Amino acid sequence: MANESGVTVESLQQVIKERLQADHVEVVDNSGGCGQMFEVVIVSSLFKDKRTLARHRLVNDTLKDEISKVHAFSQKSYTPEEWTQHNS
Repeated sequence: MANESGVTVESLQQVIKERLQADHVEVVDNSGGCGQMFEVVIVSSLFKDKRTLARHRLVNDTLKDEISKVHAFSQKSYTPEEWTQHNS
């Protein structure tokens, strides 16, 4: 689906998996398809021993180009162990 930002659910998932070595990625486009508002869940071992702010900075720095093209970007980040606990 074409959108204003050029960022799609699929492209964002791929970039997150590659750059953040993510084990699990969920991307939701909350903008109705125009690619301006995304909510993401990222599960990566890169988050181990990092507090929430450090995790968000890592994601923001890593996805700086993609995030700059959208209006809103909301993230939740988990280590694989936290994700397992969160879903049990």
